[in-house]
Amino acid sequence: MTSSNCDFSPMKKLIKEDLQQMIFKIESLINTLDDEEECVLGEFEKVKKGFLGIESSAATFYLNCYLSPFIERYMDLSLTIQSLSERRHGALIAVQRSDSLDTLIQPGISVGAPVSHTLLESIFYPGSPLHDGAVLIKANQIVSAKHILPLTSVQNNERITGTRHRAAVGLTELSDAIVLVVSEETGKASFANKGQLFPVITP
Repeated sequence: MTSSNCDFSPMKKLIKEDLQQMIFKIESLINTLDDEEECVLGEFEKVKKGFLGIESSAATFYLNCYLSPFIERYMDLSLTIQSLSERRHGALIAVQRSDSLDTLIQPGISVGAPVSHTLLESIFYPGSPLHDGAVLIKANQIVSAKHILPLTSVQNNERITGTRHRAAVGLTELSDAIVLVVSEETGKASFANKGQLFPVITP
């Protein structure tokens, strides 16, 4: 990704504003500690959720920036993971960028259709013949489905909670691919890049 692909100024402005609000909340929390009649335990969860919300917003912006040079209908992917997240339908979508993935993933079943959120949602509908494994996207095409991706060997990462997450991280450790993943158990949606997972949607 080059700096010309995205204008970071609006995103940075919003994050700064959100962080300023968080600073105000934390300062209020510190002042509340002086009041022996008040219990602040419930406020910690609110602060935690606030930080997660800021991270999720920033991650969504970065995700679109990472995808836009390689796929025109990248917003369809955002719509897809949002819908799958709400329904808690598990999903794994690998988007090829500059590096070829042919030698890194096991062959899948050919699809050969333009990227659309309705088709992607139908592929990952529980019980669908193609819902297990990963979908491969190149440019603006859903190339194939039911791929098996290499798994990461990383341990003790609280965000890597299942096989889908291990597969998403594993492929991005070996290539510049972007892999989107939706947890069937929690509905949380993330994307993997360079061996790291970032939350996009946290219900």
